[in-house]
Amino acid sequence: MIKKLSLISLFTLLPASYYYAQTTVFAYLKDAEGKPVEQASVDLKGAGNDAKADKIGYFQFTDLMPGHYQIMVTKPNFETKVFEFDVTSDEKRKDLGVITLYSALNGADQGLAIIEDSGESDGGGAQQTATVGLLQSSQDVFNRMASFDLGPYWFRPRGIDSRTGENMINGVSMAAADNGDVDFSTWGGLNEITRYPEIAANHAPSEYAFGGTTGVFYKNTRASEYRKGSQLTYSLTNRNYTNRLSYRFSSGMNKNGWAFTGMIARRWAQEGIQDGTAYDAYSGYLGIEKKFSDSHTMTLNAIGSKYARSSSSPSTQEVYDFRGVHYNSYWGWQNGDKRNERVKRGFQPMIQLQDFWKINKNSQLWTSVSYQFGKEYSSRLDWYRANNPSPTYYRNLPSYWLNYTNPSPEQAANIGITRDWWTNDDQSHTQINWDNLYNANRNVEYNALLGGRRAAYYLVDDVKDDKVWNVSTHYTYNFTDTSRFILNLSYQNYRSEQYREVNDLLGADFALNMDPFASNTNAGSVWGKFNTRESDTDVAKREGDKIGYSYIFRRQEFKINPAFKFSTGKFDVFISGLFGYTTNSREGLFQHYLYESSYGKGADQNFWNAGVKGQVTYKINGRNFLVYNGAYFSQSPFLNDIYFNTRVSGVTTPGIKNVVVDANDLSYVISTPIVKLRLTGYLVNTQNETSVQRYFAQGVKLTNLTESGDQAPVQDGAFITQVLAGANKRNMGIELGAQVKVTPTLTASGLLSLGQYTYTNNPTVYFASDAVGTFRELDGNGNIVSRSYTNMGEATLKNYRQGGTPQEAYTLGLRYSSPKYWWLGATWNYFGHSFLDPSPVTRTARFYTNPNTPGVPYDQVTDEELARVLTPTKLPSAFFFNVNAGKSWLIGKYYVLVSASVNNILNNRNYITGGFEQTRNVNYIDYANDYDSGNMVFAPKYWYNQGRSYFVNLQFRF
Repeated sequence: MIKKLSLISLFTLLPASYYYAQTTVFAYLKDAEGKPVEQASVDLKGAGNDAKADKIGYFQFTDLMPGHYQIMVTKPNFETKVFEFDVTSDEKRKDLGVITLYSALNGADQGLAIIEDSGESDGGGAQQTATVGLLQSSQDVFNRMASFDLGPYWFRPRGIDSRTGENMINGVSMAAADNGDVDFSTWGGLNEITRYPEIAANHAPSEYAFGGTTGVFYKNTRASEYRKGSQLTYSLTNRNYTNRLSYRFSSGMNKNGWAFTGMIARRWAQEGIQDGTAYDAYSGYLGIEKKFSDSHTMTLNAIGSKYARSSSSPSTQEVYDFRGVHYNSYWGWQNGDKRNERVKRGFQPMIQLQDFWKINKNSQLWTSVSYQFGKEYSSRLDWYRANNPSPTYYRNLPSYWLNYTNPSPEQAANIGITRDWWTNDDQSHTQINWDNLYNANRNVEYNALLGGRRAAYYLVDDVKDDKVWNVSTHYTYNFTDTSRFILNLSYQNYRSEQYREVNDLLGADFALNMDPFASNTNAGSVWGKFNTRESDTDVAKREGDKIGYSYIFRRQEFKINPAFKFSTGKFDVFISGLFGYTTNSREGLFQHYLYESSYGKGADQNFWNAGVKGQVTYKINGRNFLVYNGAYFSQSPFLNDIYFNTRVSGVTTPGIKNVVVDANDLSYVISTPIVKLRLTGYLVNTQNETSVQRYFAQGVKLTNLTESGDQAPVQDGAFITQVLAGANKRNMGIELGAQVKVTPTLTASGLLSLGQYTYTNNPTVYFASDAVGTFRELDGNGNIVSRSYTNMGEATLKNYRQGGTPQEAYTLGLRYSSPKYWWLGATWNYFGHSFLDPSPVTRTARFYTNPNTPGVPYDQVTDEELARVLTPTKLPSAFFFNVNAGKSWLIGKYYVLVSASVNNILNNRNYITGGFEQTRNVNYIDYANDYDSGNMVFAPKYWYNQGRSYFVNLQFRF
């Protein structure tokens, strides 16, 4: 009887089991040559299952319940691939097609997984679902070459500022709220942890964030997703650092549901490729993952890097002609060692807790909580009523003395003296003379009231003390296997105390917390004090004391990003929206003697954001696609853009607005085993950009009104804060990237980028002067008004080319990949149409207007003359050859890889990677005299490509 009941129960349950758990998912693994990849490990995440590919590259998973799954494919010599798919209740067999694995030897693949339709899937759903993933989550051939072949030469795709992008780790945006930059030093050196992000290129929509115009880079550091085992890596290079040593260990998911991954790394150099640049960094990562069930996992991640790295200086062409492109003015000898004044040090670790919850077969929720804290220090020399100690200070160069029309005997002698310094490399003058700085401090008269000798020269640190909280959620709901709803919510609370502190008094006893350029500093007067709330004796600052400025930035940001993806017929559609809000404030901790608004908390500055992005993919067939990406959105200004002169003033930038972006592109994509190609035309319009610069200017010829309304000249020569407000830009062009399999082992690749990046309006220039503080001016009604800035008028920038990147680039490459697991590759790269950004103030009417006759230009000024002296600075074009090679071995369970690359193998040192026009002479007469002298003193400053560089890598896995 019992046996009969058991049989009845068995046959009763079988149909239900068959209905709910009889889906088989399978695929074939092949390499780039179309050959089967056998013995690869395929891990079904969240299910505790794994499989091995057989001799024809086939693998399968059986008895899968309906739901959303992720597989990870690993094999030595090949890049790890991660792919997601859905199983529906009406599928008995699901064919994922062919998964192409690319060799790990080239170091360029970013997790690219191409799914090719085998024509055997039920209903064709696999190919329809995969197409959007293909175009969203991979770096195509153009972006791959742009990153690895052109990136080292400061090429910026489409000329777009990186501040408009989104770089995320574990659901958290890594962009700084004060300036929008991403500080990769936070996790520098942890390459094996942060590699292979999911990428939505340019302004394409992403599943993880709305993003901007330079893409979304999303990386999850889940401990279970790293290859099980250990990896030891040593790198030798001559770039910013010379040595790198790292070790990573991953346990994999054990039977108790725990996974651990840890990594430590060190990078160091006594001197990098630039003279006087030391480097020392320690990095670490720890990831702990706990799997509570097949539907619930939590991870704890800690990541950080403690670093100290020296900077290199820009210089004029005159200096480079004397000392070469490796010259760096920031260092000098001290006790037989090279000491650099510009050193950035920091440690700002992150702790992140992430929860992964598979709510049911159709929906899942990821939640992240993150806290980042720590300080960053940036050192530099400062001085009080003493000569500028920089060896490239203009009076230390021959060009300055050559410009005297009738030089005195002393001036004529200085021509020979300074020329001898530079031609003979007299490093007591061509580098910082630290001994002279110490001696100058010893010779300062003893101050009995303040108890010591005042520092004429001293080293300061600009400090950022950040505390950043982030909370984010990522929710997905699959209506069907071809439609998905996505919702991303995020909140950030940013608090940053920013100040300057005394680093090293260079043998003195104290530094004065006072403005050396103040017109008077009478005893008992607040005039000249950086903090008037201090007593006369408190102005003496010792090492570790705050000096110069001190304030707190606060920002809270909320973002809602709903999105919807679906496939219908031959179309894949992805629509993403944005609703956001930011509230910003500044609290001054010093009361500056010139700026009343410097102390205390100012009013909140609030901004709303909104936007929409869309992508439509038309599948001509399984190998040819048309892809349209469009975006229209606003972006809140960053804190440094909101506040006019943030270190010493709480005044906001006049007319500050959200940046508005209108971006469109259309691409034709080919993806076959033989040919991979993308041809794109794009147009990106940006409105209301704000940029802030601070520099020492001379010849500005500013005036101010007295209380009686009379014009009075302002001190000539002072530190200036310049704001360019309301700039509109247009970036348009075409991109072509192609890769062709000439033979099974020989691959040819090519890239073309032709762009035109221009200003499309005449934005307004505002000045704040540390010699004035408050400007009294007449408003439109003839009334005297007081402001912390003056309107310099419109800068005639319309149709000027933007600077910062080549607007024309080409690449041709060949690569041989041997079946014996070695490779050899080479690329030729060309750059052209690169410019320096034009100096805004020299393009205003104030530049060429005679201050003695308001509204009237100087006599010599004509349109032709202005066009001559203000010709855009076009940089020379250049080409480079790069080569790379490598070999790997699989010895039992051990894997060894040796790779090497040499950039700029012909050692071309004539390529200028960037720079700026000096804005020292801000009136036509002084500027034109300098321009026509033949020995331009305030010529543009450049950074040069440093010449040939190499990188050798040895990797050992066990």
